[in-house]
Amino acid sequence: MARAVAWNAAASWTAQILSWASTIVVARLLTPFDYGVIGMASLYLNLALLISQAGIADAVIALRDLTDREISELNTVGLMMSFGLAGITCVLAKPISRFFSSPPLYEVLLISSAIYLFNAFQIVPKAVLQKQLRFKLLASIDTTRAVLQIAATVLFAFLGFRYWSLVIGYMTSSATVSLLTYCYVRQPFAWPQFRLLRRELRFSRQALLSRVAVYAYDNADFGVAGRVLGEAPLGNYTIAWTISSAPVEKIANLVMAVTPAYFSTLQNDKPQLRRYLLRLTELLSFITLPASIGIAISARYLVPALLGPKWHGVIGPLRLLGLFVAVRSVATILPNLLTAIGDAGFVMWASLASTVVMPISFFIGSHWGTSGIAAAWAIAYPPMMVPLYWRVFKKIELRVAEYWKAVFPALSASAIMAIAVVMAKTLLPGSYRPIVMLAVIILVGTVSYVGALLAFHRRRVFQLVQGVRGVLAKRPGAAVAEVSA
Repeated sequence: MARAVAWNAAASWTAQILSWASTIVVARLLTPFDYGVIGMASLYLNLALLISQAGIADAVIALRDLTDREISELNTVGLMMSFGLAGITCVLAKPISRFFSSPPLYEVLLISSAIYLFNAFQIVPKAVLQKQLRFKLLASIDTTRAVLQIAATVLFAFLGFRYWSLVIGYMTSSATVSLLTYCYVRQPFAWPQFRLLRRELRFSRQALLSRVAVYAYDNADFGVAGRVLGEAPLGNYTIAWTISSAPVEKIANLVMAVTPAYFSTLQNDKPQLRRYLLRLTELLSFITLPASIGIAISARYLVPALLGPKWHGVIGPLRLLGLFVAVRSVATILPNLLTAIGDAGFVMWASLASTVVMPISFFIGSHWGTSGIAAAWAIAYPPMMVPLYWRVFKKIELRVAEYWKAVFPALSASAIMAIAVVMAKTLLPGSYRPIVMLAVIILVGTVSYVGALLAFHRRRVFQLVQGVRGVLAKRPGAAVAEVSA
């Protein structure tokens, strides 16, 4: 798993760096209008793309007893869904363009519907590669995809294709992944016997509804902020969300991308599931908890130092979102585990409950501005995680004390770090420039956090370091012995 995460990280960060560089080039060639048209199209296309990819792939990964015939039948179901979404997109293209009062959007949506046809030939093959734990190959495919997408976008932007250059880039991306996955996994198609696929289709439906529900309540805060508060508060809230979540999510997503396949492989081995969950939670908490809490307590100086005084409205929501992200960073692994071991139904109902509770909480919180919406995350989200914790603990026979032991080192060290930073802010003169205060806070926070870990949790830290060294040295036995100690 560690090597899979490493390959995933290499591919993701390579693609991200190339994307940042190409964005600078393309932004100089295109206009805000061009990006606006694609932004409007993405609101619909991203949701439809989620629907086309989720569900079937989850079933292929999680259901370990599928026969080749059943996988081929699911491949056909995925193809049918993709063609159906392409047809629906063509039908809705005109109403959506009228809703946004953007005539070019109509043609963009029509042409972009081909993306679903390309994706139809990669959904199941990619899931098969994940099931086979071939993450090195998947990382290579993803890197190739990113390079070709960026090259196509820059080339056509230079040739004057305006917003079509972005569409061509996306289509190149989908076609590349479909072609490369087909080269390695030539998954055949078979006419589905729906009567015999009831279990698989029920699981796919549950996983799909879970993904759509998460997408809905994850974006509901932006909808409420824009509808109730207006453009400027929404802009402040968007920046606060980006700063608070981006660093932590970049780290957590690297792990979340590979864990379902490994949890599925171990789904009948409760001791190993407990070990994986505890070690992953502990490793994530060591990085994400101090990062998110540090963002929260340094918001007063972080915002003016990085963004300038005009973004003062970011400070309030950023403080609260930092605390929320600290909780979420270690909890997101739970639904992944449950879905991978075949309990997608419970995850579905928990996600649907959040889809009801969270938007109501955002609306109530909006009466106190963007800070109120951020507070809704910090207050309402943790109780929504309680059923998932209960279910996971029950399914893998994990005791609360064991889980607490895994998160306590990072949590206690982060608390000491927070106290040290607050004391430093109190003792330092308020006349210092924000950039100076931020530098001092980062120094104090880093020293106090590392010092607390070495002073109170030295043995555990050294065990984890030795485990990582064992993995890097490609000595799996040594790594397992150290990390499982």
